[in-house]
Amino acid sequence: MERESFESIEIARILNSSFIPIKIDREERPDIDAIYMNYVQATTGSGGWPLNVFLTPDLEPVFGGTYWPGPENSLTASMSDTISFLEILQKMSNVWYKQEGRCRESAKEITRQLREFADEGVLSYGRKASDEADSDGLEIDLLEDAYQHFQRKYDKVNGGFASAPKFPTPVILKFLLNLGQWSSIVKHIVGESECVYAAMMATHTLRNLARGGIRDQIGFGFSRYSVTADWSLPHFEKMLYDQGQLLDVYLDAFLINRDPEMLGAVYDIATYITSPPIAAPTGGFNCAEDADSYPSHSEKIKREGAYYVWSLKEFRTVLGDHDAEVCARFFGAKYDGNIEPENDPHDEFISLNVLKIASTPKTLAKEMGMTEEEVVIVLKEGRKKLREYRERERPRPALDDKIIVAWNGLAIGALARTSAVLEKIDPEKSKKCRLAAERAVAFIRKELFDADSKVLWRVYREGRGDAPGLCDDYAFFIHGLLDLYEATFDDQYLNLADTLQKTQLDLFLCPHGRGFYFTPSPHPPDLLLRLKNGMDSAEPSSNNISASNLHRLASMLDDEEYARHARETVAAFEAEIEQFPFTFTGMLGSVVKSKLGSKGAVITGFGNKEALAALRASIGPGRTVTRVGDGMGEWLRRRNLLVGALDNRRDGVFVCENKTCNEGLQHL
Repeated sequence: MERESFESIEIARILNSSFIPIKIDREERPDIDAIYMNYVQATTGSGGWPLNVFLTPDLEPVFGGTYWPGPENSLTASMSDTISFLEILQKMSNVWYKQEGRCRESAKEITRQLREFADEGVLSYGRKASDEADSDGLEIDLLEDAYQHFQRKYDKVNGGFASAPKFPTPVILKFLLNLGQWSSIVKHIVGESECVYAAMMATHTLRNLARGGIRDQIGFGFSRYSVTADWSLPHFEKMLYDQGQLLDVYLDAFLINRDPEMLGAVYDIATYITSPPIAAPTGGFNCAEDADSYPSHSEKIKREGAYYVWSLKEFRTVLGDHDAEVCARFFGAKYDGNIEPENDPHDEFISLNVLKIASTPKTLAKEMGMTEEEVVIVLKEGRKKLREYRERERPRPALDDKIIVAWNGLAIGALARTSAVLEKIDPEKSKKCRLAAERAVAFIRKELFDADSKVLWRVYREGRGDAPGLCDDYAFFIHGLLDLYEATFDDQYLNLADTLQKTQLDLFLCPHGRGFYFTPSPHPPDLLLRLKNGMDSAEPSSNNISASNLHRLASMLDDEEYARHARETVAAFEAEIEQFPFTFTGMLGSVVKSKLGSKGAVITGFGNKEALAALRASIGPGRTVTRVGDGMGEWLRRRNLLVGALDNRRDGVFVCENKTCNEGLQHL
């Protein structure tokens, strides 16, 4: 709509004469976006972006929808029943002029209904936090129910769990990978073979993602989603929240399978996050790169994917005939292009190719009469030459240089975990990931955290924005701090996580003690609704991550109040989880912890290197790791009296649970 409608003189004329157009950045203000998305979903049965809503002066919705074609769109001309955005504007202007009173009355009624539903919050609303029917009522069998759902939805050919358009869904992939990493109790309930198949589904999906056009095959990072079911044609926008989650999931897959291809994706994504333009020079990480860009420095019209697509002629110009042939076969590039016409409605990709992995060095060696080693060298040099040519000859897509706390939290956590895992494999890369995570925390602490009030602000762009931190900012940043603490054992990160968790409880916790609202208290009067976010989507839900954080902090700090809040957060969505467990995959991990508890490994003295290496070599979704001794953990010893009672001068490793610590990893 940006090009079709919002650059149209005709559209601009009626918008400015009959309406007050307001553009909301949904990344800066997802709270506003969520309110009106709820309205559109309730009234049309579906939602999505771009989101367009007509409001009364009281901000109450009159009419809304998603995409409407612009006045020059061929779709409007070819389909008589397709209404254009211009026609929508004309009709809404006319209706408001002639029936303003009726529009206001209708808007007030729908707002009343939406507010009533939001006040109820969730189906579990009426139960008090002290009720016996808390998350103990949720059974581990729900993990099996969710698994069965994904098994039925699984695309056995391409991986993933839906048809086109297809999203990576890292929350689901992490759930499937983790199933076999829980205790034997969980594996017995879900089934040993089911846990193995779950990991296979996730790994197969991750492998196809890594080989598909959704991955930038000569640069770094992943696009937001695929237009096609086989991951071959992406929507080329790159989002920080995707990179952070995918880095985390590829790391899990590597730890389970020790598959070099999974490790290669880990390196790829970590490089993308820690390099310009995503890595901001001041610290922190910028939030996105656009899909559209200019095909060359001389062209004046942007095209989707222009930075990433290639013609066979360009391959030959850059690589020479022989190497171009090798690379073209490997990346699936064809003379006529590899994008089907039905996937190119604007004719932007004629004779162009989206690069994907279409062959193997072994196969190419046989086809080209080369050794496998020679093919690998050609491919490595070809990638480098293509990347250098692209960076030199093509303008990079526009950078969305907002630094968003929530998304930085996801990146910080993933980089911290990566640094810990790579410490023995690649110390230099490990250090780079750790330093990038630490710089991001330092930046947020300096620019977006008020040390006096202990509150966060959401966005930085050439200075701190006006938007206060939302629930996901607190939840995701605390999550990142806990991962960074476990990678460094630096008390400052655990201390800050504890501080922010207390602030989050003060500002966002439902008065009934169950779950967190998305917006802080006091609720701004210009926002119609105060919503709770429980279901995972492209990003994990704030309540999912909050419950996980609370369980982790409860284990690390031996804090029963945190454990109670974790159970009550899960209980806030009990009825929904029971009915639709597959939409709460992240929360299901907290269901397990609520039933079985969490175990905390504590390393004492100068550190048991073998024990630490063993802990970092596996996932362990139900455990935490802390350290005291050798100059570390003084704050932790004061905060956690159980850990404080351990001898921090003696080398050892203890497993603490239920107010008791036993020596030895065999207790995990």
